[in-house]
Amino acid sequence: MSKTKSDHESLAADRDLYSGLIRLHVLHHAAEQPIFGLGMIEELARHGYRISPGSLYPLLHGLEKKGYLRSRQQRNGRSLRTLYRATALGRRALEASRIKVRELFRELMEGE
Repeated sequence: MSKTKSDHESLAADRDLYSGLIRLHVLHHAAEQPIFGLGMIEELARHGYRISPGSLYPLLHGLEKKGYLRSRQQRNGRSLRTLYRATALGRRALEASRIKVRELFRELMEGE
C-alpha cells in the first residue's frame, strides 16, 4: 500500500516532534561512553527511531558546534571512525533536560 501525501506530511510532523528526543538520546549515550554514527543509528532504531546517516551526521555536527559534543578520530582497521563524547556543557544540558523531560512525562501520563 502506497503512502499518501498526508501520510508523508504526518511523518514529517512526527519527525519534527521527535528531533529533540533524538538529540537527548544521543547526548545521553555520549555522556555514558564514546559513540559513533552507525552505532547510534542502530541504537536509535532499537527505540523505534528510523534515522539516516544524512540526518544523523548533521545532528552530531550541530551538537558539536554548540559545544555539547567533542569528537576525535580513531583508527578502525583501515578506516577512521569519528567518536563523540559529551562535554561538560553537554552533561549540564542533559541534566537540565532530564528535569524538563520528567516534568513533561508526568503531565503526559496524568491523563492515563
